[in-house]
Amino acid sequence: MTTGAPTPAHPARPRRSRLRTFLPLGVAAWLVLEIWLLIVVAGASSGFVVFLLLVAGFVLGAAVIKKAGRRAFQNLNEALQRGGTPQSSGGNGLLMLGGLLLMIPGLISDVVGLLLLIPPVQKALSRLTERTLDRRLREAAAGSFGDAFQQARIHRPDGKVVQGEVIRDEPGDAPQDPRPPLTR
Repeated sequence: MTTGAPTPAHPARPRRSRLRTFLPLGVAAWLVLEIWLLIVVAGASSGFVVFLLLVAGFVLGAAVIKKAGRRAFQNLNEALQRGGTPQSSGGNGLLMLGGLLLMIPGLISDVVGLLLLIPPVQKALSRLTERTLDRRLREAAAGSFGDAFQQARIHRPDGKVVQGEVIRDEPGDAPQDPRPPLTR
């Protein structure tokens, strides 16, 4: 059944988020900057020094990730032996991120990875992340998830819109048949 409303040939696309627009540009700029910096350092010293810096960063990053992983596993074991849940601390996650950044070839990523190994920086970044996540969760809870989900179900994948109405039953009500009774 149609309502007589014309349907567009191509439904309007949702607008891309800023993150999806600028993230590839940021990654490309970061890679170009990393390569340029490695070339500058290699020109100032030698290619062998740059190679040693990259290998040292990889080895240090692997050691940091191993240490953070052991500590996280130990915390999990202790919590399971107590019968509780593990305490969430951003320290292990930030240590692993710092180790991963150290393992990625490049001097900028190494500097950021080394900064993440400093405990005051870890605490400040952990608090900032926790506050941001709490705020976003509160905003999402205040928003209308149900309406957005309901609208998403009404739109079919082929772009056609099915007109309909959602009827909510009260607890204790008997389900009613929406079809008209048959007459002979």
